[in-house]
Amino acid sequence: MDKLVQFGRKAWFVVRVLSGYEERMIRAYRLQMQQRIQMAQAKKEMLRKQPEQIILSEVRQMVQQMQALNQHLEETETAIDEYFKPIDKNAQIIMDLQMEKEERQMKEMAKIMQDQISMQRELASKRAQASAIESKDSQASEKMAEGPPKEETIK
Repeated sequence: MDKLVQFGRKAWFVVRVLSGYEERMIRAYRLQMQQRIQMAQAKKEMLRKQPEQIILSEVRQMVQQMQALNQHLEETETAIDEYFKPIDKNAQIIMDLQMEKEERQMKEMAKIMQDQISMQRELASKRAQASAIESKDSQASEKMAEGPPKEETIK
């Protein structure tokens, strides 16, 4: 009986193979397995990408926070500039006045120095003239001292 059952199974298998039923079943099973494998790979890929997506979303969030902070800082800087504008104007006016005062002082000092230099030149020229006159006088007096005896000898 066992042999009969085995023969029946083999015969039935041959019938299925000849009719193409077994081939269709194998193809369907293989297709089903491929779909399962693809789904498993997609799931695996999704799980692999999930940390990347989480990291990317955190990075995006941080970038947005930094941009908001930069904008807030720019607004604060603008508000501070607006607040200190009158003070800056006053400081600029004070600095301009101080610069003008320093320029006047420098011009006055330059004028005083020029006057001093011209006075020193005048004194130097007067001294030179006085020494020249003195030397002429001394030469003249020496000549006079030497001169009268010559005149006496001439007479």
